[in-house]
Parts: sequence; C-alpha cells; structure tokens
Amino acid sequence: MFVRPLTEVWDWLRGTGLEIVLLVLGAVLVTRFAHWFGDRIGRRIEARAERDAGHLVSSEAAKHRHALTQVLTWTAIVVVYAVAVALVLNRLGVPLTQLAAPAAILGAALGFGSQQIVRDVLAGFFVVAERQYGVGDVVRFEVNGTAGKAVTGTVMDVTLRVTELRTADGEVVITPNGQIVQVVNLSRDWARSVIDVPLPTTVDLSRVQEVLDDVGKKIMADDRLAAMLLDTPTVMGVESMEVDQINLRVVARTQPGRQFDVGRELRARVADALRREGIRSTPAVDVEAPSGHS
Repeated sequence: MFVRPLTEVWDWLRGTGLEIVLLVLGAVLVTRFAHWFGDRIGRRIEARAERDAGHLVSSEAAKHRHALTQVLTWTAIVVVYAVAVALVLNRLGVPLTQLAAPAAILGAALGFGSQQIVRDVLAGFFVVAERQYGVGDVVRFEVNGTAGKAVTGTVMDVTLRVTELRTADGEVVITPNGQIVQVVNLSRDWARSVIDVPLPTTVDLSRVQEVLDDVGKKIMADDRLAAMLLDTPTVMGVESMEVDQINLRVVARTQPGRQFDVGRELRARVADALRREGIRSTPAVDVEAPSGHS
C-alpha cells in the first residue's frame, strides 16, 4: 500500500529532485567563482596601479576598471540566481508562462514601492559608465536631504545601488547613488594644494617671495615629497590686502589625493622658514582648504 508512493518519491528524488539540488549547488558554485574572480581581478588592478604610480593613488583607468569589475560581478551574481530560480520552478512543474500576468502585476506593485531602488541603480549605472569616480578616489558628496552638508572621504566600494566612503575619521559612510546630488572629485588626474600666508603690511614682499621660492625648491629636493608633486610649488603673489595684513598665496600641483599631505608639509616648512628669517606672520593663519581639479 505504501510501497508505490515511496517508490514514486524515490524516483522523483533520483530524477527531478537531483536536478534541483545540482542546479542550486551549481548556482552557489558559479556565484562563489564570480566573487573569487572579481576579487582576483581587483587585486591585480591594485598591484599594477601601485607599480605604475609608485605606490600612490591608482590611475584613473585603474579606478574605473576596479569599479566596473565590482559592478559586473554583482550583475553576474544576480543573473545566475535569477536563471537558477527559473530552472528550479520549471523542474517543480510550475508553468512559467502562466506566471507572466501575476508577475506583471507584482512588478507594477513593486515598481511603485521600489522607485528609490530603481533610481539608485540607474544613478549607479551612470556613475560607472561616465567614470565620475572609482575605487580609491577622494570625493566630496552633497546628499539630498542633508541641508547642504557634504561628506568627504575615500571611495572604498562602488555598486549599482550604493557607494561606500571612508572618511578621514575612519567612519564608513554608505550612500545610495540616487541620493547623491553633486560629486566633487578631489583626485581626478591631479589635485592642488593652496595656502594663503598672512603677513604684516610692512613686510618686504621681495624677501618673503625669495624665502617661499627656496621652500619650494627644498621640497622638490626631498624624494618623498617630490614623488607627490607634479611641479615645484609656486608663489602666485598677493592674493588679498586688508588693513593690517597681506595674504600671499602659494600653490602646489600634486598627484591625485596627495594634496592634503603636501599641504600639511608645506605649511610646516613655510612657518619654519619665516621664523628662521625673523619674518613675523600675523597671529591668525588663513589656510584655504586643498581642492582638486578635474
């Protein structure tokens, strides 16, 4: 009495059931391989960028390739799982053609509820396609709904839906791509460190300019700092004049993402050089925040 049902179950397990298990295992193995392959490609890109750039920030092409690799890996995983689910349903005898109408209704309902997700994915697609930024870039985001507050950090991960930043304080900020209103890339091609040196109106500007020029030459003679610079720091001249002080501007073009390190070193060396020469600066030091250029 119970032999026939058990025999049918056993036959199903040996046939359709085994196929379903193999499909699930195959999907898991393929996705694991996609993760492994994507990580391997990412490590190769980073290693090549370090060799080519002397352990500085990755080149623009390397950043784009890294971001593109992550997006393609994520897309491949989604496709594999979607195909696996369809094949499993087919093995279970679920008619996929009859699911078209309910799927359309469900898709429309989800579409109204997931507009933000669709917006994030579309924004992420254009981020990668237009090479707006990549992994390793230093960027500043203005996010919708933050009342003009910006988030600055290094891009750690880029997917079609979110971008992950690590700030200077070590915080990890995950931002949906559709919420990003404006992106300021501080490490595209090259960057610039700008310093305004406040001086009393009675100072000998010619002498100060000679001191600052000498600081720039000494910085270029330092192998560690020279590797971060594209050319010798330049004294642009008087930037502004006030009642009791004159602001002299110094500009240094740097490798992408190195404007902060160069700026700190340049400020320290300028202060030391002026002190040695007996040139007094005003008490308040006005330093313009480093900025990057596309």
